Amino acid sequence: MNLLIGIAEQDKNPIIIYDGVCNLCNFWIKFISKRDSKELFRYSQFQSEYSRRLIQQYKIDTDLPSSVILIVSDKIFLRSSAVIEIFQLLKFPYSILGIFKYIPRKIRDLFYDLISNHRYKWFGRSTHCVIPNEGIKSHLIENPTE
Repeated sequence: MNLLIGIAEQDKNPIIIYDGVCNLCNFWIKFISKRDSKELFRYSQFQSEYSRRLIQQYKIDTDLPSSVILIVSDKIFLRSSAVIEIFQLLKFPYSILGIFKYIPRKIRDLFYDLISNHRYKWFGRSTHCVIPNEGIKSHLIENPTE
């Protein structure tokens, strides 16, 4: 049995795949983790083998570091749709940010891409994947392979 499928079947929690060297991405993962009172989310950095296998398994066509990916029950959410879905899964008041899903995806993704394409310039980049704090570390699926 494929190890990846075995893990995915065992863990039905939503998985957030994010760029582990991006300072903005790491900030948001910490932000989400602090507000995830149900401990719903699992996290995996793009730089990990687990994320690479998930991306390959789900045939996700994306420039890896440019998009956050959310996998919920075999549904794939990318870019602004992933961000909105993450907020909807959090408790009130964050869940009300789901209202942004009514803005056309093309418009939302224009803003998402603007930030994503400049995130290293504006927010900085680590030379290696950031070791998450204990709250996140316990929900991290796999450490990156660098």
